Amino acid sequence: MKKIAFTILAALISLTFFGQEITGQWNGVLKVPGAQLRLVFNIEKTANEISATMDSPDQGAKGIPVSSSSFENSVLKIGISQAQIEYEGTLGKDNIIVGNFKQAGQSFPLNLSKEKVEKEIPNRPQEPKKPYSYYSEDIIFENKKAGITLAGTLTLPKQEGVFPAVILISGSGPQNRDEELLGHKPFLVLSDYLTKNGIAVLRYDDRGFAASKGDFKTATTADFATDIEAGIAYLKTRKEINKSKIGLIGHSEGGIIAPMVATQSKDVAFIVLLAGTGIQGDQLLLLQQQLIGKASGMSDEDLQKIKSNNTKIFDITNKSTSTEQLQTDLTNYFKQNPNTEKPAGMTDEEFVKLQVQQIATPWMHYFIKYDPAPTLEKVKCPVLALNGEKDLQVPPKENLGAIKEALSKGGNKNATVIELPNLNHLFQECTTGSPQEYATIEQTFSPTALTEITKWIQTQAN
Repeated sequence: MKKIAFTILAALISLTFFGQEITGQWNGVLKVPGAQLRLVFNIEKTANEISATMDSPDQGAKGIPVSSSSFENSVLKIGISQAQIEYEGTLGKDNIIVGNFKQAGQSFPLNLSKEKVEKEIPNRPQEPKKPYSYYSEDIIFENKKAGITLAGTLTLPKQEGVFPAVILISGSGPQNRDEELLGHKPFLVLSDYLTKNGIAVLRYDDRGFAASKGDFKTATTADFATDIEAGIAYLKTRKEINKSKIGLIGHSEGGIIAPMVATQSKDVAFIVLLAGTGIQGDQLLLLQQQLIGKASGMSDEDLQKIKSNNTKIFDITNKSTSTEQLQTDLTNYFKQNPNTEKPAGMTDEEFVKLQVQQIATPWMHYFIKYDPAPTLEKVKCPVLALNGEKDLQVPPKENLGAIKEALSKGGNKNATVIELPNLNHLFQECTTGSPQEYATIEQTFSPTALTEITKWIQTQAN
C-alpha cells in the first residue's frame, strides 16, 4: 500500500563502441516523483566491442544486465525490455552524458558522469538528532515459531522505571525500524514523540530486511503477525515495561496485523490503526488504483479499462487455492487475453511471465483475498482508528466506515474512529494526497496526529 517503488529488472547489455571513450563507471541520480534513485553503468571494453552492467545502489542491486543497446555518433541507447526501460543520452565534450530515462511510458531526465554523485538530502525538520533526551537501546529478539531473529530499537522515557509500551508495525513492503521511505522516517518521529511523553516504544526491521533475519519474499501478512507476537514476548522480559499496558500501533498493512495479534494474544492492551484497512484487499486495490490514477491525470476511459481488467485478475486470484495454482491460472488468462501494451523487444512469453510475477506471490495472493472485517469483529481491547482525509491509498470513507461497523458488530465498547482533515496516507499535511507529494513535503508526521495518538494511549495506560 505504501509501496511507491521504481523497480529495475535484470537482463544483459552490449554496446557498440565508436571513437569516444565510453568505458568506465557512469553515475547519475534519477529523480522521479517522490523519490531519488542512484544508477550506475559499469562499461568495459572487450576484444572488439564493450559490455556493461547497471547497478541500482539504493535498491541493493548490482550487475543488472540490459537487453539492447548502442553507442553511435556520441548517442548512447540502452533498453531493458523486461522492465519497460529505455535510456538515451548524448556524450558531450565535457564528458557528461545528457539524456532521458523512460519507463512504462513516463520520461525523466537522467544525466551521467564519471564523478561520484549523491542524492540531494531533503530537509526533514521533525527528525530527532542524537543525543536523545531518553534512553535508547538496540536490541535483538527471537521469533521461535519462524526460527528467526529480529533486530530493533527499544526507547524508554528514562533508564529506570516501569512504563506502558507500544510496538510499531510498518506498512507493506520491506521496511526498516524507522519505516524509512522517500527521505522520511515516520517511525523515528513517532517513537521520539511517544517516548518523550512517557511511553516506551519498540520498533524493528522487518524480517529479511536491514539487520533482521528471515525471508521477506515468502512471508504473508499472517507470518508478520508472528513477528509481533515475538516482540510482545520480548517486552514481557523487560523489567521497565508494564506488562499489562502493552499496545500495538500499525500503519497501513500494520493496521491489518495489529487486530490479528490482538485476537490471538491476551497481552495486547490496546491497538492503534493508522490508515488501517477495513475492506477486502481486492476492493482496496481497485479503489486505490482509481483514486491515484485520477490524481495523476488519467482519463475516465483508461481508468475504466484498468478497473475492468484488474477485476478479472482479482476474481481469478480469489478463486485460486494456492500460489502455484494462481501462477497457472494467470498464465492461462494472460495468454488468452494478451496485453496490447507489450514493451518493444520482449517476447509474448516473457511479458506473460512478467505480469504473472507481479501478482502470483505469497504476500499478494494472501492480501487480495484477506478481508479484515471478521477479525475486527473479534477485537475486544480498546481501538483507535485514524485516517487522513486525503489518503488515496487507504481511502478513509470506505475503510473507517468498515472498521467502525465491524467493531460495533463485535460489541467493542471502546472504539474511537477519527478522520483527520487534510492529511495523506503518511499523515502529512498535504495538498492533493497524491503519493507524488510525499517526498516533496518537509513534514514527516502531522503534529495533530501525533497528539491524537499520544493522548489516547495515555488515557488507556492510566
